[in-house]
Amino acid sequence: MSMTRAIIKRPDEEYGHMTNISTRLEALQKTVEGYIEMVKLDQDVMLIVDEEGRIKNNPQYNCTVKGIPLFGTIIAIGYGGEELTDLPITFKDWKTKYLNVR
Repeated sequence: MSMTRAIIKRPDEEYGHMTNISTRLEALQKTVEGYIEMVKLDQDVMLIVDEEGRIKNNPQYNCTVKGIPLFGTIIAIGYGGEELTDLPITFKDWKTKYLNVR
């Protein structure tokens, strides 16, 4: 099983937490509690979210990243070509660049 460094942010967490996760589809779906949708943030950073989060009217607002309101649990992960990779940013960069924490 392939493990990759990522940040998981649940709605009840202020910033999320850095962890190693499986990149298997089933594991990603279990984490976000639904079918996955990949949202490209930068050339090498991707968010994985529940693709039906907004459609389901998920009451669990998580955060807004780059103007996109997100619901439910999200995963920030690295992306290179067609592969999910270790997140190429630090936790501090995650907070300042994507969550606008100063």
